[in-house]
Amino acid sequence: MKRKSKQAYSYSVYYEQAAEGGFVAYVPALPGCHTQGESIEETERNIKEAIAVYLESLIAHGEPIPEEGPSMHGRVSVPVSIPA
Repeated sequence: MKRKSKQAYSYSVYYEQAAEGGFVAYVPALPGCHTQGESIEETERNIKEAIAVYLESLIAHGEPIPEEGPSMHGRVSVPVSIPA
């Protein structure tokens, strides 16, 4: 019987407050990996599960597990003229 080893992977997760309430979370390094929850804590639990399922699917299909490169988060202000 072949023994499985565990390896931990770390990814940046972005959380946003949802307009309808609660929060959404997504992982830019894993396209399509996103979830939501009523609280930040629930959303974090859900995104951890979503990442695990995503990675397990890649492994099952023999696809490589992405490694995240450097990431940055920023905010910019843009002036816009709005007609009166």
